[in-house]
Amino acid sequence: MSDLIQKLQWRYATKKFNPSKVVPQEKLDKILEAIRLTATSSGLQPYEVLVVSNKEIREKIKPVAWNQGQITDASHLLVFAAWDNYTAERINKMFDLTNDVRGFKNEGWENYRNMLLSTYPTRDAEVNFQHAARQAYIALGTALVAAAEEQVDSTPMEGFDPAAVDEILGLRAKGLRSVVILPLGYREAEGDWLVNLKKVRRPSDDFISEVK
Repeated sequence: MSDLIQKLQWRYATKKFNPSKVVPQEKLDKILEAIRLTATSSGLQPYEVLVVSNKEIREKIKPVAWNQGQITDASHLLVFAAWDNYTAERINKMFDLTNDVRGFKNEGWENYRNMLLSTYPTRDAEVNFQHAARQAYIALGTALVAAAEEQVDSTPMEGFDPAAVDEILGLRAKGLRSVVILPLGYREAEGDWLVNLKKVRRPSDDFISEVK
């Protein structure tokens, strides 16, 4: 069994964090860099990640997240916030960045830019937000794997009031809407009912189909 598979076997949705244990900055930086490198549709990266370490802010979030203890007991709280809409400015910014980094313009790439500019901004804003939100979930998956690789515990959460979190963090003013949150920290085995239970997943032959 590979080291990565072993670590994925080790990880679970931590129910109780040790509030006295802090994730080292080096490990946090690696997890965040893995998120930054995540694949996104058309390379647009239509979301941002907020790292909430401020205890007072997390105390405000906790009541709108079903009073789940992980919000305040974890070392850090990641908030994945998607663009509320695709705009020409946002699309052009990413295409211009690509051209700057690569040092040249490509005709096919510019044609693709124009295709997106003629399509995305004309769509309904909610349609665009939902598309951006799905990209944020790809990043969430990367974060879970990266955290396991660093042996940092995590708990993906949808159990919160997005509108309330948006207000607490001032996201709407930035053109963002919260999608999913991820506490990071270290498990406190005593009192965590899930920690010693076997991981349950469907068997491969009931989950994976080979199309030849």
